[in-house]
Amino acid sequence: MYNEDKSSWTQKNGTMSDKSAREVFGLTQEEIMQGIKSGKLQYRQNNMHGNPYLKLIRSEVESFVKKKYGENHFNKHVIEYELKEIKREINSMKRKVSILEKRKIELMNMIVNY
Repeated sequence: MYNEDKSSWTQKNGTMSDKSAREVFGLTQEEIMQGIKSGKLQYRQNNMHGNPYLKLIRSEVESFVKKKYGENHFNKHVIEYELKEIKREINSMKRKVSILEKRKIELMNMIVNY
């Protein structure tokens, strides 16, 4: 079990921050702390640019949410988060397209003036 836990800490997408757990699954900081105190969630303290956060094992957080709130709650929050990310990406692409369209017009005007 130790080797399995260790690989969760190092594998890609095997961990998430406490902030991400709150955002993706709708947990509160208090619920995360209860999960840690009850032994259901392992954590490591980490820092990003001097800001502390808790690093959690993603599979444990998922299991914790499913047991606490049920599969429907879990699936709903995962879908809502993915939808939010897609909307964010679409808006980003719209801004990029707008910038490119403006540049295209500038270049076309430059060609006409030659």
